[in-house]
Amino acid sequence: MYAHQTKLVTEDVLELRREGGRYVRELREAAGLTQRQLAALIKVEFYTFVSQIETGRGRIPPHSYQLWADALGVDVKDFVLDLMRFYDPVTYNILNTDVIARRCLGEAARTGL
Repeated sequence: MYAHQTKLVTEDVLELRREGGRYVRELREAAGLTQRQLAALIKVEFYTFVSQIETGRGRIPPHSYQLWADALGVDVKDFVLDLMRFYDPVTYNILNTDVIARRCLGEAARTGL
């Protein structure tokens, strides 16, 4: 399912990228930002880069995960884990058990359960 950027991309990978783009768009809209505003916050010259991410035609570069998370008002670790579902599902599935356990423990600690 996962494709290295230099390899041919399958329809499954393209659909995952589109889902990832929808996820990013939902975060942007929840933050009350336009694509132009987000582009300014993440320091890219053209808002069309945001559009490419949101339509699944591009990926957020790892070196800018923190910048995107800050601009969208989300925790960077949660953001990266969520992106991993779409960008690297093989690794995400391997780590998924630990991720779910940590998130559940964190939620239990926050709610006092």
